[in-house]
Amino acid sequence: MIKINLLHRSVEDKDKKANLVRQVAIVLLSLFIFVIILASVHLYVAHSIGNLETDIAAKEARLVVLKKIIGEIDEIKAEKKILEKKLAAIKTLEEDRLYPVRLLDEINILVPAKDLWLTKVTESGQQLNIEGVGRNNLVVALFMKNLEMARYIQSVELIVTKQTEILGVKLQQFSLTCVKRRS
Repeated sequence: MIKINLLHRSVEDKDKKANLVRQVAIVLLSLFIFVIILASVHLYVAHSIGNLETDIAAKEARLVVLKKIIGEIDEIKAEKKILEKKLAAIKTLEEDRLYPVRLLDEINILVPAKDLWLTKVTESGQQLNIEGVGRNNLVVALFMKNLEMARYIQSVELIVTKQTEILGVKLQQFSLTCVKRRS
C-alpha cells in the first residue's frame, strides 16, 4: 500500500504562506517607512523653501529702501559738488577783488621817490604794461630789479627806453612788460 503523507505538505505550505505573509509585511512596512521619510523630507524642503522665499522678499524690500537712500546720497553729493564749486568761485572772486589793489600798492612802494614817475599802467590777462619816466637809466634799472623781487610780479622785460626832454630836463622814458603772479 502506498502511503501519502498529506500532513507534511500542509505544514510546508503553511510555512511558505507564513514566510510569504512575513515578506509582504516587511515590504509593506518598508514601503510605509519610505513614504513617511519621503513625506518628512518633502515637508522639510517645503518649509525651507517657504523660509527662503520670506527672507528673499524681506531682503528685496530692504534693497528697495537702500536704493532709495543711495539715490538721496547721490543727490546730496551732487549738491555738495555744486556748493564746493560756488564756494571756490566766491573765494576766487574775493581774491580777485583785492588783487589789483595789492598789486598797485606794491608797485607804488617800489617806485623810487623823486627819481621815477609812472605815466601809464595797463593790464592785459597775465601781462602788465608799465610806462613812465625816470631821471636816468640807473633809476630805471633799479625799478626793474625791485619789480623782479616783488611778490605779485613773476618776470620783467624792458621793451624800450629813450631819452626825452620835459620842461628843459633830460629824462629817460621807458616801457616795461611784466608777467603777473598769483600769491
